[in-house]
Amino acid sequence: MALVTLLASTIGVSLLIHVVPGDPVMMMMAQNAAATPEAIENARRALGLDLPVWQQTLRYLGNILQGDFGRSIFGAEPVSTLLFDRLPNTLALAFASMVIAVGIGLPLGFYSAYRKGTWVDNVLMVGAVVGVSIPSFWLGLLLLLFFSLTLELLPVASGDFRSLPLPAITLGLTYSAIVARMTRSSMIEVFAEDYIRTARAKGLPETIVLRRHALKPSLIAVVTIVAVVFGYLMGGAVVVENVFSWNGLGRLALDAILRRDYPVIQGFILIFATVIVVISIIIDLAYAWLDPRISYR
Repeated sequence: MALVTLLASTIGVSLLIHVVPGDPVMMMMAQNAAATPEAIENARRALGLDLPVWQQTLRYLGNILQGDFGRSIFGAEPVSTLLFDRLPNTLALAFASMVIAVGIGLPLGFYSAYRKGTWVDNVLMVGAVVGVSIPSFWLGLLLLLFFSLTLELLPVASGDFRSLPLPAITLGLTYSAIVARMTRSSMIEVFAEDYIRTARAKGLPETIVLRRHALKPSLIAVVTIVAVVFGYLMGGAVVVENVFSWNGLGRLALDAILRRDYPVIQGFILIFATVIVVISIIIDLAYAWLDPRISYR
């Protein structure tokens, strides 16, 4: 299924990028005074853009199988170099944001489920809805204004990991609301199970019930939440990286989309899909480790 997903993603993006208006060759040669019709046609032929879409897709798949991601239309740099130079920055941002999102959202969701129906639950869930509704780019601009321009505590864009806290906090706060809501829903189901009622009926202390009987079964839901949030964070980084000038894959991808740099767009989607598929496989294996009743044999 992982291979099928990667293949479908690669073919899908290879076909869909040609639907987007704009000619990359015309954009590349817009500032070239010698951009005659013959020169434009020669450039299109050199890039293989004169072929039918299905032939371009098959050629790209064949190159990928040989480890060749192609070259950027603008600058002729190897796409693999562009992607793998920036991949660590995006992964660092996603992991830092996930730590913040899970660290805030998980305990709030757990406590909200435990206090279901009370004013605390209502306040936390209203806060979660507000958090989900806030656009990440707007929150990022507010944090820049407050921490960088007003307090001068953090740099706007230093080009190194000193710039990591603000984009990580922006993504982490935004998605902590999602984690809180998902955790609350899963924990309410766990608290309603018969074995929880039985444990309480036996007179066990509430801390024992929560720690031994409620926490471990809820870990499967927690692991699922982490996987879903990590996927969200990888996608959300596209916008946030541009707000904070963070040199990651998201910023590279947006520039490539604006310039219709087909090889870079295709490479970005393939890397993005690969990361999500790998995370999904790890999560599936973790299910069987957490719950012996789950088997893939």
